[in-house]
Amino acid sequence: MRVFVTGASGFVGSAIVQELLGAGHRVLGLARSEESAQVLSAAGAEVHRGSLDDLGSLQRGAAAADGVIHTAYNHNFVEYEAAGQTDRRAIEALGKALAGSERPLIVTAGLAGFNLGRPATEDDSPAASLRMSEAVAMELAAQGVRAMVVRLAASVHDRNDHGFVPTLINIARQTGEAAYVGEGHNCWPAVHRLDAARLYRLALEQGTAGARYHGAADEGIPLRDIAAIIGRHLNLPVVSKTPEEAAGHFGWMARFVGLGMPASSALTQQRLGWHPTQPGLLADLEHGDYFSK
Repeated sequence: MRVFVTGASGFVGSAIVQELLGAGHRVLGLARSEESAQVLSAAGAEVHRGSLDDLGSLQRGAAAADGVIHTAYNHNFVEYEAAGQTDRRAIEALGKALAGSERPLIVTAGLAGFNLGRPATEDDSPAASLRMSEAVAMELAAQGVRAMVVRLAASVHDRNDHGFVPTLINIARQTGEAAYVGEGHNCWPAVHRLDAARLYRLALEQGTAGARYHGAADEGIPLRDIAAIIGRHLNLPVVSKTPEEAAGHFGWMARFVGLGMPASSALTQQRLGWHPTQPGLLADLEHGDYFSK
């Protein structure tokens, strides 16, 4: 297949590009800058210039491909609503280009907002979403587009990770404390970047319209355990913050750090034959390069 990948030079997208190329697919990668274009060319992908705001470029890229994997997102948590609207318009444009065909569209969502008191499953619908991409994908699936969703864990980890856990590490360095909220029993799921990339490929090759797949190898790691490793590696005290103190300590991360979002991937493993093989988050924290910077 010739696969159009948005976010192709990003942390997750670049791993997807390598996974697809290794499986014999061709990749057409969206590049907003000359730097991204060079990265994609060096990786062996074709370059498609454009951006999430250029809906015409997205439609042209999708129209030229046998399938689309959408991982690009503007991670501006200060203007979260605006980023969500940009994502919505991008997904709708991709869906329009694929309408009336059997070509797959894989959209990325998250695993927050379930509040079930147990690990969320692929058959659960979130009570509230911190990202509207899933709802848009399900609307497209109802309109005849072969759209599906990969719900990624809060932590997608590997070398050069710049997501939530590195942010927690930086906050600890700046404040002199490795913190969690309350008792720290709220759990985050996690998945290694290479395992996530393989999941996207399997969904592309085998996935069905309207399906939700979970990119979660670790079902749920207590935030207190993550803080404990951070404290030990940085030689800092590990402390609890009240919900009222969280905003001052964590900044924009406060809206996420107290969330409990455990999730199972048992149905994904059963339906796609996906089986995570890479190290878990805690092992990656202990033996990876998270504290070498």
